[in-house]
Amino acid sequence: MTNKIDQKFIELRKAGKKAFIAFITAGDPDLHTTEALVLALERAGADIIELGVPFSDPLADGPTIQAASYRSLQNGTTLKKIFTTVKRIRQRSHIPIALMTYYNPVFHFGQHAFVTQAKAAGVDGVIIPDLPLEEAGDLRRFAMKADLSTIFFIAPTTTPNRLKPIIQAATGFIYYVAVAGVTGVRKTIPSEIARKIRAVKTLTDKPVCVGFGVSTPEQVCSLARVADGVIVGSAIVKEIQKYAGAKDMVARVGAFVTTLVKAIK
Repeated sequence: MTNKIDQKFIELRKAGKKAFIAFITAGDPDLHTTEALVLALERAGADIIELGVPFSDPLADGPTIQAASYRSLQNGTTLKKIFTTVKRIRQRSHIPIALMTYYNPVFHFGQHAFVTQAKAAGVDGVIIPDLPLEEAGDLRRFAMKADLSTIFFIAPTTTPNRLKPIIQAATGFIYYVAVAGVTGVRKTIPSEIARKIRAVKTLTDKPVCVGFGVSTPEQVCSLARVADGVIVGSAIVKEIQKYAGAKDMVARVGAFVTTLVKAIK
């Protein structure tokens, strides 16, 4: 059976469409709401969901997602509880789900146990910002056997001699980081990004999706012209924080994501 992430990109390419990938932090504000948010994001038109695993030292994340991780950890969110949440989501949805986590929780959990339990729960891919390709051999082997996508990063600062090994190793999609630095809403995306994404795409047929700093419909529309998918995280997490405690928070976040999806579709 084809991995759900691979299948989604096959479907989108046949239809001449691009992927909208939505990131939220699992457990922010709580795991029950995370479940409701995933279903709402799917209804809003998201093609793939990235679920952030909260960690106490999220090196790649800016203040918005750091704060979401803190709130989630305060609520007692753990990897096992996230797996349980994904299992519940799977009873109602087949949307592709990738976990975005740091290596420390994976190492502590045990790499093989992490891959096995993630797959059993219904997770389709994993993104680990602080695990370089050169040190990912064991995880990749376990993931390959389980048909769990391993999604690697390419940044504007990635050297030419590292591009090809990363492209060869990545499965699911290649995550192109739009800006050097951490996640967070940016007013502008560097103009040379389109050229750099095109250059990467000349080296591979694998989907190339762009994230970090993408927050407005205009940015989504512009980047979708050159990438196979666009990832939005901090802007969605900000909406969750903005309407925290409101009865219609899930609906409001879904409505916000609808505006972004319209820009890509």
